[in-house]
Amino acid sequence: MRNVALVTGSSRGIGFEVARQLAVRDCSVIVTSRSKDTATAAAEKIGSAAVGHELDTSDEGSIMTFANWLIREIGRLDILVNNAAILFDENESILGTSAETFETTMRTNALGPLLMTQAVLPLLRSSKAARVVNVSSGAGQISSMTSYAPSYSISKTTLNAITVMLASALPFARVNSADPGWVRTDMGGQNAPRSVEEGADTIIWLATLPDNGPSGGFFHDRKRMAW
Repeated sequence: MRNVALVTGSSRGIGFEVARQLAVRDCSVIVTSRSKDTATAAAEKIGSAAVGHELDTSDEGSIMTFANWLIREIGRLDILVNNAAILFDENESILGTSAETFETTMRTNALGPLLMTQAVLPLLRSSKAARVVNVSSGAGQISSMTSYAPSYSISKTTLNAITVMLASALPFARVNSADPGWVRTDMGGQNAPRSVEEGADTIIWLATLPDNGPSGGFFHDRKRMAW
């Protein structure tokens, strides 16, 4: 029986590549976007193993509506990739960060993955090989943090902390954070040195870990990073 994978924010970029590769690895994949039409179109590009569905991970109501559909219509989830994220303050200083930018970024990049994981928890508990991958960033690594994109960076640091706590709370699962690096996407820009395939590699590796694989870690290019 195919594993069922959910990849948030997967209509383009790294998320789409992760969804595509999971489908190639014999998973049934749920592709999501804030737009139902966009999600459906992306799923059609992947093929019959994928289905598209509307999901806004910054909206608790949207998360619950989606989770209820997933539980009712699919009834199974083995892999959750919390990929959806926003970047608003790339060229701003923390001294000028607005409350609106900070709150919006934290809600999407940190609270959203937490609420998403909570909402699908009954299905993860029923899985024989539950895997949760939170797509983080090297910008959230405290040990090397700079002044880059303050709200975004802090949100990814928070996501890493959520990863550690979820790994402790879900001993039956493998829960990890992944840093895909600077990737050529709409967010990363065309000057980024890494392809979407390179960015997706560690995420795919963590999503398909064996039962004795690591949990509660932060990884880049399949190597553990310092927090």
